[in-house]
Amino acid sequence: MKRMKIALILVALMSAVAIAPASAQLVPQTVTPPPIPQPPPPPPPSMAVPQVPKMDAPPQQPTTNAPGRRSFNDRVIDCLTDGNASRSTAADRAAYSRACANGT
Repeated sequence: MKRMKIALILVALMSAVAIAPASAQLVPQTVTPPPIPQPPPPPPPSMAVPQVPKMDAPPQQPTTNAPGRRSFNDRVIDCLTDGNASRSTAADRAAYSRACANGT
């Protein structure tokens, strides 16, 4: 019986010694990635000098571009979208889009 206990203790010690070197192989190695290059700096801001009006020049009136009427295609698309939103029938949508796009 004593020999059996001693044999079990020896087997346990030998297995512990055999496992210890293998566990050291499981430690991950830390590898640092190469540095990522930084993007180039943004271009410097524009330093444009505003034009100075001349003393003897007549004053200029600011011009505004009045928005014109939208294209027929854009108006039809908007009218069809509105007709679809109202869940009307195909015939009603067609009549509505014609009247809506022509502005009547």
